[in-house]
Amino acid sequence: MARMIPTSADIYLEINGVRVAVVQSYSVTTTRSSKVIEAFGQEEPVATIAGANQYVIELSRLYATDEAIADGLRFHDLANFSLVICKPDRQVIFSGCQWARIDESAELGDMVMEKVRITAAQRVESML
Repeated sequence: MARMIPTSADIYLEINGVRVAVVQSYSVTTTRSSKVIEAFGQEEPVATIAGANQYVIELSRLYATDEAIADGLRFHDLANFSLVICKPDRQVIFSGCQWARIDESAELGDMVMEKVRITAAQRVESML
């Protein structure tokens, strides 16, 4: 049976394997630094060396789960968490996440974050 298009229930934050929030949408920017290697007497660089990848993820419309709210979850206290994104054929996990920016907006009775920017230390992709 073919898997359906992912929904916001398929994009979530987890801490110690427990889902603490669902996310309506996301965007990921991956950057990598590089270093040019120059040799004496050469006009052009002789090589480039790739640096580490950096992952910056923008999350929109972040909702805490009822269990997380009952446990007193505070997004400003989150550290070293994972972002899990389920796609029709694979799962992407960003781990070692830290929040970098939180823009809050909420309606009465809701715990809603309009935008959250996080950085991740690692990206792992696995087939479902």
